[in-house]
Amino acid sequence: MNTKHKDYETPGVTVDLAIFTVNSAKLKVLLVKRAEEPFRGQWSLPGGFLIHDESLDNAAQRVLKEKTAVQNVYMEQLYTFGHPKRDPRARVVTIAYFALIPWKRLAQPASEKIVDLSWADVDALPKLAFDHKAILNYAIQRLRAKASYSNIVYGLMPKQFRLSELQSMYEIIIHDKLDKRNFRKQMLATHLLEETGKKDATGAHRPAMLYQFKKMKIAFFN
Repeated sequence: MNTKHKDYETPGVTVDLAIFTVNSAKLKVLLVKRAEEPFRGQWSLPGGFLIHDESLDNAAQRVLKEKTAVQNVYMEQLYTFGHPKRDPRARVVTIAYFALIPWKRLAQPASEKIVDLSWADVDALPKLAFDHKAILNYAIQRLRAKASYSNIVYGLMPKQFRLSELQSMYEIIIHDKLDKRNFRKQMLATHLLEETGKKDATGAHRPAMLYQFKKMKIAFFN
């Protein structure tokens, strides 16, 4: 069957970003409050339209910098969301990214398209614009899965740390308790950690060996 070119729709393309952090023992996500319609005054993930001749990765970094002043973040593509009715303005397909970064206080937004920034507890979210709740749920699921086979928390830890501190960070992200003995065994078996030769003698607890990641970049367990 012959189909004329005019029968094909050319959708808009955007990127949306799920940027996570850990603060006050809570997993949090970066949200922006929209200054424009649609959904003016509602919270959403940072996002924006792709510019001509711009790669998706470059678009993600640009949008993050423009909307939040955060930059040079390692992000991964999450998924493509393209329900025909996800954007009331037109047919828009979005490529979602996610990242886990150290907590920082957020400066006031420089973009005229948003009026506020906030770190929101993933377990106490406000109503989100578009289909961003579905995107965020998918991102949380991926982040927690990735924590089971990678050192994705490396950027959240101090340079040297106790294994108990590392375990606590993983527990916050996966939202579950881990067996201390099994966690220690599994982490040491990854060969991603090394002893520093120093012990932490602060507080009332028994001095414990301090560890550090061999490389400060994403790596995967064997």
